Amino acid sequence: MNKNYKILLLIPFLVGLIQCTDKFDTALLSEYTDGGNVNFGDTVYIPQSPDWEGFNNPQDMIIGKEQFVYIADTDNDQVVMMDLSGKVLGSTFIEKPVALDQDFRKDLIVCGALTHTNGQIYSAVFKIRMVDAAHQIANAKIDTLLPKSSFDFLRADRNYTGVASFYDNRFYIGRTGTKNSNPIDPDNIVMDFRIGTNRKDSLTGRVPNISAVATGIPSANGISSLSSFNNSTLDFIITLVGDNSFKVQWLEYQQTDDFTGYRSKLQAFSSELMMPNRFSEPQDVALDPSGNIYVADAAKDSILIFNSFGDELQSFGGPESFIRPHAVAYYDRTLYVLDTGNNRILRFILSTEID
Repeated sequence: MNKNYKILLLIPFLVGLIQCTDKFDTALLSEYTDGGNVNFGDTVYIPQSPDWEGFNNPQDMIIGKEQFVYIADTDNDQVVMMDLSGKVLGSTFIEKPVALDQDFRKDLIVCGALTHTNGQIYSAVFKIRMVDAAHQIANAKIDTLLPKSSFDFLRADRNYTGVASFYDNRFYIGRTGTKNSNPIDPDNIVMDFRIGTNRKDSLTGRVPNISAVATGIPSANGISSLSSFNNSTLDFIITLVGDNSFKVQWLEYQQTDDFTGYRSKLQAFSSELMMPNRFSEPQDVALDPSGNIYVADAAKDSILIFNSFGDELQSFGGPESFIRPHAVAYYDRTLYVLDTGNNRILRFILSTEID
């Protein structure tokens, strides 16, 4: 019997299993493969060779607007630039980079670290001026955006953990920490930066209406990533690893006569994405042109996939496939997974054709 036909016969069983249980163990999907392909529903995820290796505990990855791949190669203390064939085009030193994004001027914003002369490491945010260097990353000037104050007044338990850029030349930085009782300046916030006409980056303050400690929606309780939609909206998806029942939240920007700010696009219990405790340790989100949402859940060793309504589509993984994936990216029908525990990047071409 054709192997793909066997897989099709398994689909009703899998659907029934999902309907009969509160949670579907995505690790099971790694068992239903055909020559290494992951099959579920009418989509086949075809792995590409070779894997991209040579990293050391990488924490983030993006595909830039000029279709270069950028990796926060954390324990190698560098940001690596590659082309879509996997060729390394260059790198630059950033201490312990953990998150990165590209603004709409095509410069890079990186959350990393700085070491004080006393040996203490502090979280920091940098701008890599790629445009001025004609996208030669090794030659690009690096500006320090945060911290702005003297190292003497910094706290080692305050960290910058996520970045998302927007069409109007603003970008958000996610900050975490242990001191959140101050209603004016808690640690857990989303910070709003604006880029002026002179390309100067200015911190305008805290994004309002997002609670520092809420276990519901909207919340900044333990930010692990921020992801914008790369279009003319200010919506973004925030992932959390703090004490929260809804660890992936789509925050929609609203402006009415009586309210300006963010509210949840999807309501609690309205879909699989918004079921309590659906995620364990989401580290990153990617979006495709159809609005599908790809979530890298490090604790589940899995990639969970939802449509724009929050309905779960094809989720796959398990320790046979990934170990603590920390980032996911999508470009041209290809899904890129930063398999952090294995220090590599995996690629899957998405196909709807089954022989």
